[in-house]
Formats: sequence, C-alpha cells, structure tokens
Amino acid sequence: MSPKTQTSKISIYMAIIVGMNAMIGSGVFAIPGTLMFSVGPAGIITTIFVSCAVWFMALSLAKVAELIPGEGSFYNYAKSWGGHKVGLIASISFLIGLIIAMGLLCQISGSYLEHYFPKIGATLLGFITLLIIILLNMFGVKISVIGQYVLIVLTIFPLFAIIFLCLTNIKFGLLKPFAPFGTISVLTASKNVIFSFFGFECATSLYSQVENPQKNVPKALTWAIFLVSILYIVFAATIILAVPAANFSSPNDLSGALLKTFPDYPWFIELIHISIITAIIGTLHSMIWASGSLVLALSKKIFPNNTVLTDTKKAVFLIGTGIFIAFFILKKQALFFDLAAIFIPFAYVLSMLALVFGKHKFSLKTNIETTIGISTAFVIIGFAFQDLLKIIL
Repeated sequence: MSPKTQTSKISIYMAIIVGMNAMIGSGVFAIPGTLMFSVGPAGIITTIFVSCAVWFMALSLAKVAELIPGEGSFYNYAKSWGGHKVGLIASISFLIGLIIAMGLLCQISGSYLEHYFPKIGATLLGFITLLIIILLNMFGVKISVIGQYVLIVLTIFPLFAIIFLCLTNIKFGLLKPFAPFGTISVLTASKNVIFSFFGFECATSLYSQVENPQKNVPKALTWAIFLVSILYIVFAATIILAVPAANFSSPNDLSGALLKTFPDYPWFIELIHISIITAIIGTLHSMIWASGSLVLALSKKIFPNNTVLTDTKKAVFLIGTGIFIAFFILKKQALFFDLAAIFIPFAYVLSMLALVFGKHKFSLKTNIETTIGISTAFVIIGFAFQDLLKIIL
C-alpha cells in the first residue's frame, strides 16, 4: 500500500465522530415529550432497549458493508441476495422513510417557531421553513465546513444545557407511577425512540475508508452508539426526573415545559429554544441535500441511460416534493413516527438478510448479532404497524 493511500485512511477516532454526528440529530428533542405522553418514566427502559437494538443492527450492517463495499448501500446489499427488484424496494423504502422523517422535522420546526410568530400558525411556519430550505438547496447553497461544526455545537448544546438544568431539580417522586400506560408501552414506544437514532447506518458506508476496517468499523460503531446512547438515556432520564409530565402541553412543548419548571431562568431556556430551532433547520438543510445526492446516485446506478434526473437540483426538487406531500397529508405526529419506523427499519432488514440468503451465508444460530438485529427490527416494525392500523381504523 502506498503512503498516499495510507494517509487518506480515516482513523477509528474519526470514524467514531462521524458515526456520532450522523446519529445526533434534532429529532431527539421530540422524544422526551413523546415518552411523557405514551410511556411515562418507563421511557428510560425504552431508550435502553432501542440503544441495544440499534447496536445489533449496526454490527450486522457493518458485516454486510465488509462483504459488499461500494456506493448505493441499501440497493447493493438487498440486490446481492434478492436481485434488482428487492434492491429497488430497499432503496425506495429507505428514501420514503427519510422523506417522512423530514416531514416530521418540518412539523416540529413549525411548533417551535410558533413561539415567536403565534399569529402565523405552526403549519404555515413549517411550510415556509421547508420552502426556504428547498430553494437554498436548489440554488446550491450548502452548509460550509465551519457551518457543520456550528450545527453540531447547536445540536449538542441544548442536550447538555437541559441535562445540567434538570440535574438541579431531580425529584425521584416523579418516577411514580413508573408505567402509567402499561408495561407493553415500553416496547410500543420503541418506534418513537428509534427516530432519534436514524443515521447510524451512515458509518457503515465508511468501510473502505477506515484503517483496518474489519476490526475498526465494528469498534467505531460500538463506541459511537454507546456514547450517543448514554447521552440520550441521561437526557431522557434527567427530564423525566425533573420535569412533571403535567408541564408538557404537547410532545413538542419541551421549551414550555422547561419554562414552567424553571421560571427563574427564562433567558437560559430562550437560548435553548433558539438553539433547537437552529439545529432543526440545519439538520433539515443537510438531510435534504444528502437525500437529493442519494437519489441522483441511485438513479444513475439503476437507470444508466437516464436523461431526466441529471443533476442534484432536480433530485432536491423531487425530495422536496415528497416532503411537502408528507407534511400536508400526515396530520398526526404519530403517523410520522409510525411510518418512518416501518420504512427505514424495513430497509435495514432487507440489507441484513444479505447475511442470511447471500452468497456469503451466515447461520442465524451462530450469527447472534444478525439474529438479534433482525428480530428487534421486526419488533419495532410490528409495533409501528399495529399503531398505524389503530390510527387508520
């Protein structure tokens, strides 16, 4: 191997950071309120369960990435055992899930912006935010490297600020009743919590770029998921232990609940509120551009003679149209969580099955990570589908 090739490799530490950055997103701010309304204090256990599930899925996808390196991840992985059609289903499923997830972030952004523009309304504010971000992406306005660092800081700052604030008001009496919605709610809410972990699969795409990937990619995934899981668990636990559920007027009312709990620190909570809004907008901007690039790469791979979808602007417009449809058709926030928790994990399952039915077959009996990864993915999909049927019927 030449020195040039060696220096271009990513260290395990950088791979861990990339994995953490991919996971830590603004969607996490909707989780505490959602757990308050659907699980109660037992939501801490839900977060731990999802953390373990994500870890097993990530290790399985890392194995698939080792066997089938290259771009077009989900398409290539599923195609390796099911052919073109299955590869296409996996890719489309992942993209639909991403579009729905971005629709939810637009809805959440509208809820937070309504604090400053109450007369306009959350729906219109979410629409305006999405329109501006799509236009910026179409005109090639990308977040600079410095902007990416700022975005990371603005996402992490509210997490640590809220943890610090809540640690000053811990009340163990708030743990009772521990599971007011029943013990089964601990599992049913997994479809909501996994939303904040989406993006972990991005780290597997680094397989060919990491030093000693066979050893370091699984290690990087393990450490990235472990560190993010600890952060999320502490974040959810401190809010549950410090903020009474009655202080939440809605799942997206984290700032309002904090203000009712800590009325002496309005300026600090205002700063947190602004940071959350900025983080949501920045995350949406990056996700829309990345999704557009994914659509473009996928179209070139599947349709090499394509003359319609030829640049990122058109791909961004296509993604933006999908987000608008999801934003306006899906009125209930639960629908966003349910559908995203069906489509994205389904793409994970189709990819992980490459270890079962592909030419490099593994036995489910001996491959514990894949067995647990596929099983937990189906558990999350199952509860999401069950909840979806309740809403529809």
